[in-house]
Amino acid sequence: MRQFLKFVLATLVGLALFAFVGFIILAGIIGAAASGADKKEVAANSVLELKLDKPITERRQEAEFNPLGRGNASIGLSNLKEVIKRAKTDGDIKGILLNLDLVQGGMASLEEVRNALLDFKKSGKFIVAYHETASEKAYYLSSVADQIYLHPQGLLEFNGLSAEVMFYKRLFDKAGIQPYIFRVGSFKSAVEPFMRENFSDSARYQTVSFLNSINGHTISKVAEARKLEPGRVKVISDSMLVHDAADALRLKLVTRLGYFDQVQDYLRGKLGLKEEKKVNLVSFGDYEDSDDDDKEGKTSGNRIAVIYAEGDIVSGKGDDENIGGTKFAEAIRKARLDDKVKAVVLRINSPGGSSLASDVIYREVVLTKQVKPIIASMSDVAASGGYYIAMACDTIVAHPNTITGSIGVFGILPNIQPLLADKLGITVDRVTTGKFSDIPTITRPLTDYEKRTLQHQVDQIYEDFTTKAAKGRNMPVERLRRLASGRVWSGLEAKSNGLVDVLGDFDLAVELAARRAGIKGDDYRLQHLPRRKSAFEKLLSMFDGKSEEAKAKALKAELGPLYPAYQQYQQLMQMRGVQARLPYTLEVH
Repeated sequence: MRQFLKFVLATLVGLALFAFVGFIILAGIIGAAASGADKKEVAANSVLELKLDKPITERRQEAEFNPLGRGNASIGLSNLKEVIKRAKTDGDIKGILLNLDLVQGGMASLEEVRNALLDFKKSGKFIVAYHETASEKAYYLSSVADQIYLHPQGLLEFNGLSAEVMFYKRLFDKAGIQPYIFRVGSFKSAVEPFMRENFSDSARYQTVSFLNSINGHTISKVAEARKLEPGRVKVISDSMLVHDAADALRLKLVTRLGYFDQVQDYLRGKLGLKEEKKVNLVSFGDYEDSDDDDKEGKTSGNRIAVIYAEGDIVSGKGDDENIGGTKFAEAIRKARLDDKVKAVVLRINSPGGSSLASDVIYREVVLTKQVKPIIASMSDVAASGGYYIAMACDTIVAHPNTITGSIGVFGILPNIQPLLADKLGITVDRVTTGKFSDIPTITRPLTDYEKRTLQHQVDQIYEDFTTKAAKGRNMPVERLRRLASGRVWSGLEAKSNGLVDVLGDFDLAVELAARRAGIKGDDYRLQHLPRRKSAFEKLLSMFDGKSEEAKAKALKAELGPLYPAYQQYQQLMQMRGVQARLPYTLEVH
């Protein structure tokens, strides 16, 4: 009887779980259908409202599954640009309202959005901006507006750029972790957070250089948009002359101080509406195109493959948050072997990562270049391993404010013996068949011979990296190495040094790819690679307990301001083999 009851109970539990999973899946299907059915039609005489209150990434990232509807964890840059482009020619959209406070995106990504807004203005339609508070990045976008409203008690940040770095030497000293560092080049400072308490002279020098280059570009663009002298705008920024809303108005950075209802009054005037009439604001989500990345309304048999490489470069398949060497090599290979694909654009937003994985991707770039055009389009960051995968392309396109270069490599091998023995009371003994059988090990100090051996491996990889970079850039290797040594450059600096070919955006890269492939006009479709998981596949992955986004959210909530330090620790623990990675985790703001 007991066994029978167990069997019945197990069956009931199984049925309950099956019913629950079925309900979730059914709710998702209904929610997706409802989302499509509820898609709002744009009424005549509307204004497109852009809030940009989520991170801007190269491709839109979906949020964790919600049975009641679909939400996005990020705004896809390509989706955002397409929305602005469509609004330009949509007779029902009369203008754009930028309702911005804090904008989360890299400087090059924002440059692409800003260029799309400038192109929108060519239609003769208006752009109005409203801020309660405006970050430096938010103001950079709204500086193109015809009218800029700032709340009378609002704040406008306009005091230049800065980059902050956390250093962990004292933490490691206290924890009993001794990192062995192997690197090449005086500027390869990616390892400095683990061995120093502050910037080295060379790291400070290069950071000041590329930050000033990016800031100079920003100031010139703001000055041009607001019809001010660049020198005067630089003084306003350097001296932080904007302390309150009145200062922003007096210095002509904004055009009016006002509340949101006054912005709506202005919009009524532009739209020819009576005072009691409501302004029809269309949100980005309601106006956004279909979820299908490849739906472009074109029937051309010609394709240009766009391969999005965003995140750290890692070995293996990786996931949606990084660049898996195997997966991206397969994506490039697929494009190379597909006769319908006439050219490839490699869109890069990466600080680098595994040198080995970078070389796996590099090889496929070289093979593709032999049979069809392949153009690199650099976004916010294309440095170290990110530069590695770009350097063999026919043409490298970068933004003036792209962070690139960092041609160098390093390796880290932590010795945790002091942590184990002194802090935790754990000792380690070993048996080996040879003198070096336990290399690499993290539970004992390295001998001088072992350190020389590992440094030699790093030196060899650096020599290979720079030799291939010199070949890709068609310059003597000696000259290339003078530009290397791990030094980071802005896109402007990289262009003047021959590390990139053209300053421009993603659209220019696509145009160059089509031109080199002999495609006339816009007789092509874009094919987006690598393939991403469908919503249903992501739904199923929720039940395996491995949802990375859910884990990250839980950790952020638990650790709070200590989460960035945890991320750095995780990066250190995940570094396998020699790394071609950008110095530090730079947070430019």
